[in-house]
Amino acid sequence: MKYEYNKLVRDKIPQNINSIQGKKCNYKILDEQEYLQELDKKIIEEANEFIEVHSIEELADLMEVIFTIMKKRNISIEEVENARKAKNNKKGAFEERVYLIDVEENN
Repeated sequence: MKYEYNKLVRDKIPQNINSIQGKKCNYKILDEQEYLQELDKKIIEEANEFIEVHSIEELADLMEVIFTIMKKRNISIEEVENARKAKNNKKGAFEERVYLIDVEENN
């Protein structure tokens, strides 16, 4: 039986699969553009998995993808933290549980 995945996985996954008797995986190394596109898909996948189970492990997976994107796009944790603080100062955080229902506009 063959299972299709066609997704970005952690570096040691092929080695782990191939170490299991009776299993062999096929994989490729992505070029830079493909890699960045797959990271974008991966962040959504990991966010959805976290939403399903709310586990520390899934949150760690999500953060790993975020850290990888930061590294590949040359974004430092300091830059992210500064942007986070600036946005909090301008628009607030998510601490007060504000849920916007609608906005009426008179033209």
